[in-house]
Amino acid sequence: QVQLEESGGGLVQAGGSLRLTCAASGRTIGSYAMGWFRQVPGKEREFVAPNSWSGTSTYYADSVKGRFTISRDNLKNTVYLQMNSLKPEDTAIYYCAVGRYSRYGVGYSWPPQRRSEYEYWGQGTQVTVSS
Repeated sequence: QVQLEESGGGLVQAGGSLRLTCAASGRTIGSYAMGWFRQVPGKEREFVAPNSWSGTSTYYADSVKGRFTISRDNLKNTVYLQMNSLKPEDTAIYYCAVGRYSRYGVGYSWPPQRRSEYEYWGQGTQVTVSS
């Protein structure tokens, strides 16, 4: 079982920055892709960005490309999401997740964008961007 805890959310003005942190426990995440998603009440959970098991490969939704950066520290079992130039439409609950398949697994694919490609999820952290 894996536990994920997100932190770093909050209220920020448009154009500002936040850095989200996701700390994993219960399993070493170094062999798994990690991802960030976000959700607005009443809407589907939206893919934001994944980070490959090594951290060398990243991928971004068009809506955040050029503004957000995903990174990870496998020694700390932690993944980050640096969010710059925030917009009011970035307001959402942000969730981190662990990929379902390890890099050794037959099912591992890149980039993992579907919710079904992730097995464990955190409780989320609220990000609110004011205009």
